Amino acid sequence: MTALTDLQQSTQLKHRPSHDSLIFQVWGQDPSARYNELASQFRPIFDKIKSTINEREKKHILPFEQLQWLKDSGFTRLRLPKSHNGFDATIPELFALLIELAQADANLPQALRVHFGFTEDVLLSPNHKFKEVWLQRIGNGETVGSAWSEGGKESIGQFSTRLSKAADGKILLNGKKYYTTGSLYAEWIDVGISDLDGNSASILIPRNSEGVNVIDDWNGFGQVLTASGTAVFENVEINPKNVLPDESRFKYSAGFYQLIQLSIIAGLTRAATYDLSNLVEKRTRNYTHANSIHVRHDPQILQVVGKIRGAAYTASAIIEKNAQALQRAYESAFGSNEAVEADQNAIAELEIAQSQTIITDLALNASTIIFDALGASATDKNLSLDRYWRNVRTLASHNPRIYKDRIVGDFSVNGTLPPYQWRIGQA
Repeated sequence: MTALTDLQQSTQLKHRPSHDSLIFQVWGQDPSARYNELASQFRPIFDKIKSTINEREKKHILPFEQLQWLKDSGFTRLRLPKSHNGFDATIPELFALLIELAQADANLPQALRVHFGFTEDVLLSPNHKFKEVWLQRIGNGETVGSAWSEGGKESIGQFSTRLSKAADGKILLNGKKYYTTGSLYAEWIDVGISDLDGNSASILIPRNSEGVNVIDDWNGFGQVLTASGTAVFENVEINPKNVLPDESRFKYSAGFYQLIQLSIIAGLTRAATYDLSNLVEKRTRNYTHANSIHVRHDPQILQVVGKIRGAAYTASAIIEKNAQALQRAYESAFGSNEAVEADQNAIAELEIAQSQTIITDLALNASTIIFDALGASATDKNLSLDRYWRNVRTLASHNPRIYKDRIVGDFSVNGTLPPYQWRIGQA
């Protein structure tokens, strides 16, 4: 009976579609009618990026070339209007594409995380001159990296990186930052500062400014090519026009930045699904106590694969709902009702907070049980299957998820709204 079943299944196998065919996508309905057309412009680049990810991670080859491909393709200007060389992408379209990019290389969407956040600042800025200048810069392919967290003994309420006025009247920036994700690859750096009055703000400076030194010394065990290391600013002369008060930044930023991390996690889980499926299909070694002659027909092995694919599907579906909430928050900013805008911002933050633990739990479990379907040989370094857990675990450590559960619970029980923004430092 077992032999007959295997023969029948082998016959079916000859007629089933290839892993590259459309039916193997099955990730749910696209976020828009035009999404497939939009995504088709970038998928050949994603494929080219994916073809070298294992080698680049093993040899620590930073993705300057791959990020330039994305810049040249227009990926970094997705949200810009067509009048400024953009694609008028909605937020749900953006996040669907970030999942696809993360499936190819999880380092790249994280390296562009602050760039896409800053783009939201530009799109919503009431300062027409500022908006036009930055629409042109981003439209020309320039990108923005991050330098906010300081990683030392700075106060939780104030940056030690600060502005000062020199004797000749020049305004100078001095300080040291850590977790400067994406800055090594960017033309500009968005730096969190204490301004001349001691208030929290940020400043945009060219990365190649004299006195700026960005160092690739990130030593985390995951996301190793994001260059999330140290940046040092020594007497960097700044343009006061590039100082941005905190209140000028887009108001759904906390949820937006968090959802980028969750989208990367979803992309990693999709990639794990495809890698595992291909390895199971090709696997010839088997155990005497297995359920089938061929591993690809073993119901227990298929159950593991199905569970991982289900995790990837569920994460992607939740993220699309979250992205819709962010889109509503974005649109509300153009209305004249501040109460409605505040509600939409809070709703988006709460939806994403409700999702964070669920998505990370699904992905952490998926990246662990992937080894149950393959046996000890799956730990071979050449397969690099451990990178899925390492990357997911690293991403899931951002903005501690235990606090998000508490925030959601406090809202559910007491009606307490989530905090507008969060900081880290010495209490």
